[in-house]
Amino acid sequence: MTGAADDDPSGIATYSQAGAAFGFALLWPVVLAWPFLTAFQFTCAEIARVTGKGLAAAGYAVFDIAAQAEPITTPADGLVTGWETLPGGLPAFVARPASKGKHPAVIVVNEIFGVHEWIKDVCRRFAKAGYVAVAPEYFFRGDPDKTLPTLKDFPAIRAIVAKAGLEQVMGDTKTTLDWLGTQKFVSPKKLAITGFCWGGGITWMAAARFPELKAGGAWYGGLKGNPGLENRRFPMDVVDDLKAPVLGLYGALDKGIPVADVEAMQAKLKGSKSSIILYPDADHGFLADYRPSYNAAAGKDAWERLPKHFRDNGV
Repeated sequence: MTGAADDDPSGIATYSQAGAAFGFALLWPVVLAWPFLTAFQFTCAEIARVTGKGLAAAGYAVFDIAAQAEPITTPADGLVTGWETLPGGLPAFVARPASKGKHPAVIVVNEIFGVHEWIKDVCRRFAKAGYVAVAPEYFFRGDPDKTLPTLKDFPAIRAIVAKAGLEQVMGDTKTTLDWLGTQKFVSPKKLAITGFCWGGGITWMAAARFPELKAGGAWYGGLKGNPGLENRRFPMDVVDDLKAPVLGLYGALDKGIPVADVEAMQAKLKGSKSSIILYPDADHGFLADYRPSYNAAAGKDAWERLPKHFRDNGV
């Protein structure tokens, strides 16, 4: 498999160079090398791996699983994990330290596959580092039975994701921020957001909308697109509105997000606290270690940069 579309923040951009008229950026297989740094350090005994054969059974999105993938699985010892129902019926997976006290928090925004096992593991990784990580199930209205991770038919995936318009997604993000602000285990002034593919675009848009956020990390999210019937804006349109500094993490080999777009965004961000790192040898989705195009070097470097970016901005 060479990839398929997945990371337009609205779910309705077309990337003609790949011949995909589906309305999302290209899905590109990827990997993560888990960095053993001070803030995100685990011992070898704390990390297990799942072989590619059992990934579907383990709950990973089946649309783009690599046959030989061995994604990191982060144990939940020392954590409190599970599903919460936020106001309005919004389901959200939460992972947080079991220790007492208030902790910084990060909203984790999924790819087009919903909150599947990889997103849950990312939440556990953040929780191991001392964060309260919350992954809202943004697609629950169009997919109440949580079928997205099990689907191999891209039009079926697209149909579900397309039901979540930007304003609805922003509303769910606000609901999540409000919920975090009321939790006794959260430091309410230390809130961040990060997202992948589709969620990367949402990260930019949320950082331009909500002053509660202190930092963002956008992983290979679409930067521009068709306004459509919503007449909506995209990340490249909201640079002047950013209320929190965003660290963009992109791959130069990404067929769905041209280097020219990344460079144009970098130019718009010049002089601000936001920036983009462009990895010359990385493809789309280079952090997801369950997907085929594993890139340990880019994943490790990017993951090390993100917590520093959060800390530098008070999260």
